[in-house]
Amino acid sequence: MRPVKNRICLWYDGDAEEAARFYASLFPDSAIGAVHRAPADYPAGKEGDVLTVEFRVMGIPCLGLNGGPGVRHNWAFSFQVATQDQAETDRYWHAIIDNGGQASECGWCQDKWGISWQITPQVLTEAISDPDPEAARRAFEAMMQMGKIDIATIEAVRRGE
Repeated sequence: MRPVKNRICLWYDGDAEEAARFYASLFPDSAIGAVHRAPADYPAGKEGDVLTVEFRVMGIPCLGLNGGPGVRHNWAFSFQVATQDQAETDRYWHAIIDNGGQASECGWCQDKWGISWQITPQVLTEAISDPDPEAARRAFEAMMQMGKIDIATIEAVRRGE
C-alpha cells in the first residue's frame, strides 16, 4: 500500500490483524498492507506483538491499532456500504452477523470487534429521497421497521402497494 496522508484509525484489543483479514476477504477493493510489530513492551502488549496493521476497506485507507481493552467503539462511527441488490445486501449482512457480529435496525449491524456497518441498498437511498414525499415517507417508515433491509418491501411501499 502506498503512504497516505489521511486514514481512519480503528482501535482493537489485540485483534486488528484478524479484523483486517476479515474485511479484506469480504469487501472489494480491500487489502492488507504492512503489519507493524511493537519494538518494545507497551501497556496493551509486549515487544513483537502486532501493534498496527495498515489496510484498506473498499478503497478507504485504515490503520488498525492494537491499543488494548480501554476503548470501545460506538454508533457514532460506521462504514456505510452501498449495495446494488438483495444478494449483495444479504451477503455482507450475513457475513458480518455470522462472524460473531450483531444485528441492529435500519440496515445497521456491528461486527464482532464492535465496528458499526450500514448495509444500505441503493434502492433504499433512492426511495427515501423520492421527490414524492408520500413515497419517501412510506419507504422511510418501512425501513424503520427492518433489521436487514428488504429491497422488495422498500420497492413495494414506495409504489404504494
